[in-house]
Amino acid sequence: KDNRSRFWAAHKRVAGEHDDEFLERYYNDMDIVLVFSGLFSAVSSAFIVAMESNLSPDPNDTTHALLKQLVLIGLGNFTAAGSIPAAPASTWSPSIASIRTQSVAYASLSFSLLAAFGAVLGKQW
Repeated sequence: KDNRSRFWAAHKRVAGEHDDEFLERYYNDMDIVLVFSGLFSAVSSAFIVAMESNLSPDPNDTTHALLKQLVLIGLGNFTAAGSIPAAPASTWSPSIASIRTQSVAYASLSFSLLAAFGAVLGKQW
């Protein structure tokens, strides 16, 4: 064999060893990313579910308003009963802090799921 073929044979062997080590290291790193993003997504989802009630009006407020109207009508005070809004939920809006917190929570969940998706694609490639 000439020098060129020995050089390329050595290069192929060294490059193959380097590539195998590289792929094994990053394959194992993707396992860690999958575990972390899965756990983070589960915890993030739990917090999102717990905070979801802050974005909708309390159904008890509507019940209380309707009962108050019924009591006023029962007492014969029709003018006061007409001045109370029947559905206080129509005037309700969530706080800005609640909306921002939910937005950040949903963004973190999205990025976590995107990281898990990328790791799955990397492992299957």
